[in-house]
Amino acid sequence: MKEPAGFQRVARMPCDEACGQKHSPVSPFCYPFPTAPPVDPFAKIRVDDCGKTKGCFRYGKPGCNAETCDYFLSYRRIGADVEFELSADTDGWVAVGFSSDKKMGGDDVMACVHDDNGRVRIQHFYNVGQWAKEIQRNPARDEEGIFENNRVTCRFKRPVYVPREETIVDLHLSWYYLFAWGPAIQGSITRHDIDSPPVSERVVSIYKYEDIFMPSAAYQTFSSPFCLLLIVALTFYLLMGTP
Repeated sequence: MKEPAGFQRVARMPCDEACGQKHSPVSPFCYPFPTAPPVDPFAKIRVDDCGKTKGCFRYGKPGCNAETCDYFLSYRRIGADVEFELSADTDGWVAVGFSSDKKMGGDDVMACVHDDNGRVRIQHFYNVGQWAKEIQRNPARDEEGIFENNRVTCRFKRPVYVPREETIVDLHLSWYYLFAWGPAIQGSITRHDIDSPPVSERVVSIYKYEDIFMPSAAYQTFSSPFCLLLIVALTFYLLMGTP
């Protein structure tokens, strides 16, 4: 078939060749393959908002933050969800449990687990006695996680209200918070790092924001009532002496 006057047939070239030519006649026909959108870096956890626009728990050295505490947790309401941020000095997992008492057993648990591929996944567990059983129904969404500087850090949301179910609690109710972290083997959690993980002193309400610090064992002082009583008793004994 005869081409119309003024028509110029242009051969197509691979896009990586054609698009690289500044004045290539084939550039109108070059459609480069789409590239994946850039992944947003994990936004650091802000601790200056603690007690103001979110509630926080810090366990470790006095004055520690989300990057230096042995364990850190924050929570805040966002619409119909609660956003949680967790971080711990571990290469395995960090978790929070929602409990009707201060003991492990019958608890709804959210854990951020560092696997062998370097990813941090948010998983849902239910404590059956001293054993954490993974639950396939996972209420977490908008999940983020990172493993950096030998710390597992994550952020996720879960609904305030959920359909009634034994393994998932309604967060509009107040619960004791169980804090735990420990090693993982091939992406599976193992026993927590310390024998008696910290627990919130009282039930936690998502409608009340506080900034609560709990000193780790290395930084605990003789400030408890029992220790003060013991000091008084020893002082009295030394002052009285023996006849």
